[in-house]
Amino acid sequence: MNKSRMSVIAVLALALPVVAGAETHHFMVDSSHSEVGFKARHLVSTVPGRFNDFEGEIWMDPADIAGTLKMSAVVQAASINTDNEKRDGHLQSPDFFNVAEFPEIKFQSTSVKKDGDEYVVTGDLTMHGVTKSVTLTAEYGGVATNPFTSTPTIGLDLSGKVNRQDFGISWNKTLDAGGVVVGDEVKLDIHLEATVPPAKS
Repeated sequence: MNKSRMSVIAVLALALPVVAGAETHHFMVDSSHSEVGFKARHLVSTVPGRFNDFEGEIWMDPADIAGTLKMSAVVQAASINTDNEKRDGHLQSPDFFNVAEFPEIKFQSTSVKKDGDEYVVTGDLTMHGVTKSVTLTAEYGGVATNPFTSTPTIGLDLSGKVNRQDFGISWNKTLDAGGVVVGDEVKLDIHLEATVPPAKS
C-alpha cells in the first residue's frame, strides 16, 4: 500500500469517531439555575425585572450549534417580578400584560446562524395575544457532564430588544415637562442552563 493511500485511510479513521459521536441532544431548561430577565426605561432610570415561572427545551448538537440549535420556551406572565408588589400588580393588569386573558408568553426559534463567536437566533415571540418575529444574540457557555444526572449540560446567554408597542402593550402617561413614564423598548437578558434528562429506569 502506498503512502498516500495510507494517509487517506488514517485521516478517515480519525474522522470516524467524530461523525459517530455527533448527536443532537434534547435539553430541558433548569429553571433553578436560569433566569429570564428584562430591563425597561422608567422616567429617567432603568428598572430591571424577571419572570419566576418558566420552562424551556433546547435541541442541539454542541459540535454543530448553528446547524442543529432549536429552542422552545413558555413563560407564565403572572410570574413577573420587579421587586415591587404594587408595580407587579399593574404589570399583570389589562394596562400591560393582561395575564387573565393572556397567561403565557411563548417563544419558538425558526432559524440560527453563526456570527463570529456568537449566534443569531431568530424566532416567533407570542405575547399579549400577538406573535412577532424577534432576533436574539446567543453566547454559548460550553458543555459539561452534570454530576447529578451524568448527562450533558449546556449554558446559553441570550440578549435582545423588543418594542412593547408591537405587541399591543401601549399604556403610558405623558409627563408635564415632556416625555413619557415608560419607555417602549424592553431589553432582554436571559441566562439558561439546560440538561439532558437521565434515562428512565
